[in-house]
Amino acid sequence: MADEQVNASLDDEDDNDYEEDEEGTGGGFDANKMLLFIVLPLLLIGGIGGGLYFSGMIGGDKTAEDHGGDDGRGAKNTGKHGEGASIGAAFLEIPDMVVNLSSTDGQPRFLRLSVQLELKNEADKAMVEQFMPRVVDQFQTYLRELRVRDLRGSAGIYRLQMELLSRVNAAAYPVEVQDVLFQEILIQ
Repeated sequence: MADEQVNASLDDEDDNDYEEDEEGTGGGFDANKMLLFIVLPLLLIGGIGGGLYFSGMIGGDKTAEDHGGDDGRGAKNTGKHGEGASIGAAFLEIPDMVVNLSSTDGQPRFLRLSVQLELKNEADKAMVEQFMPRVVDQFQTYLRELRVRDLRGSAGIYRLQMELLSRVNAAAYPVEVQDVLFQEILIQ
C-alpha cells in the first residue's frame, strides 16, 4: 500500500508538471529564457568584441607594424595619421598648378592648387623627385576633368585628396606616398 501511495503521489506531480508546462509557467525548456540568458549575451559580447577589433583597440594592426619602423631615434613611425606620422617623414612640394575646370555654362572657371606630398623618409623623397613629371601629368589630367560642384564641401575636398593620393602612388610606384597635404585651394 505504501508503494501505491508513492506511485500515486509521483503521478500527481507529473500531472502537475505537465499542466504547468502547458500553461507556460513550468520549469521546462523555454525558448525565451534561452534567448535572454544565452544568445543575447553572446551576441552582445561578439558585437562589442568586433567593434573593438575594427576600431583598432584590440587585435593590433599588422599593416601598421609592417609599414612602420624605427626612425633611427628610437621612435616608432606607424604610418598612420596623427600617430607619429611626421616623425622621420619627408615632405616634397609639388609645383603650384592652375588648371581650367570643366564647365557646362561656358564661363571659364579655374582651380589653383598647391600641395605637398608626405613620404616616409628622404630616400623616398629623392625617388619621387625623379618621377615628378609623371606625377604632375597625372594631377593635371585629373584636375582638368573636375567641375566646381565636384569640389564643394569637405566631402569634395576629401575625394580630391584621395584621388590625388591614388594617382601619385600609381605614378611613383614602387615608392608609397603617405599623404597629399593641401597648402592652397582656390577656385576662381
